[in-house]
Amino acid sequence: MKKYRVAIVGYGNIGKYVLEAVLASPDFEVAGIIRRDPNNIPAELKPYKVTDSITKLDKVDVAILATPTRSVESFAKEILALGINTVDSFDIHGGIVNLRRSLDAVAKAHNAVSVISAGWDPGSDSVVRALLEAMVPKGITYTNFGPGMSMGHTVAVKAIDGVKAALSMTIPVGTGIHRRMVYIEVKDGYDFKQVAEAIKADDYFAHDDTHVTQVDSVDNLLDMGHGVNLVRKGVSGQTQNQLIAFDMKINNPALTAQVLIAVARASFKQKPGAYTMIELPVIDMLYGDREELIKRLV
Repeated sequence: MKKYRVAIVGYGNIGKYVLEAVLASPDFEVAGIIRRDPNNIPAELKPYKVTDSITKLDKVDVAILATPTRSVESFAKEILALGINTVDSFDIHGGIVNLRRSLDAVAKAHNAVSVISAGWDPGSDSVVRALLEAMVPKGITYTNFGPGMSMGHTVAVKAIDGVKAALSMTIPVGTGIHRRMVYIEVKDGYDFKQVAEAIKADDYFAHDDTHVTQVDSVDNLLDMGHGVNLVRKGVSGQTQNQLIAFDMKINNPALTAQVLIAVARASFKQKPGAYTMIELPVIDMLYGDREELIKRLV
């Protein structure tokens, strides 16, 4: 059986779990890990090639971008131009359509496939929302996150000038409304109030009720647990009062990594271009014989 060769771009929280997911998947193998500092090699990466450029790896089939959201587009364009598929967990909801358009042109030009925004939200939750809307076409869906650590928001805080360490917690208020609880350590010489205002002005936080607290140790607060509760209430046909709920409690980066592997598998079954998860047949994300999957799951 041919195994797809995976390059893991970035080795932070998500990258570490992507490596675990690759090792647990019978149809994938590690081609290498891309790091800014290829000389910084933790013990668990000693068996693999660690480099600073994907061009230094052999026979890469797909690159999984475990990078900050705001660097996804540049990494994806560079790698797609090499004819290599890309998968990412871009999580700025308002930027997804534009990113899809941008990467679609590059992917088609180089006979490659890019699957974008493939974490659990956006990502697998998007598939659930689409299914709920198919079941209940008229109505309202509420997506309630948490309580838990948001990786995308935490990374965004860490990029703010003056932040030494950070944790962004998402607290559900209800009916799709959330509070952002941000805990930071401030670098010496910086004013906490100015740093806090910069965080609140960032697009990740500007649309939510955001509270910033200075703490002595962010590490003492860290917990990567998260969750979501999706609720749709509405009408099927002409029958009202349909109520459907989906709920999960998860380890955030572990689930993100597993979804990235699933859509990487699906990428090889699509025509060149860029896709979101709701555009992929769910069965293409699964490992195994197609008819056996149908027999077991239908």
